[in-house]
Amino acid sequence: MATGTNDKITLIDGTQIEVRPLKISLLRKFLVTFEGIAKVSDDNDKSMDILLDCVQIAMEQYKPELAKDREALEENLDLPTLYKIIEAASGTNLGESNLLNTALGN
Repeated sequence: MATGTNDKITLIDGTQIEVRPLKISLLRKFLVTFEGIAKVSDDNDKSMDILLDCVQIAMEQYKPELAKDREALEENLDLPTLYKIIEAASGTNLGESNLLNTALGN
């Protein structure tokens, strides 16, 4: 299900960011990066790196200073928050869509 509304997500340090589906120019880059999950699905570290790459792309729209600082980004995310950002950026609910399964080749 696509989400067209803005939501607020709280990072570990308490910073709130407003998230919504990415503008097309960033969505293209995000989806190309996300497709790489299929190639590394059996390697948790590489999979996490790709997910973080996707979040970093999303942060170009949501909070540009975090997009530029990977270490700060990693320090402010837990896995549930990372998934919420991925869902908001893609405009889909990973639990209800085929986005993850398609990327994993399932």
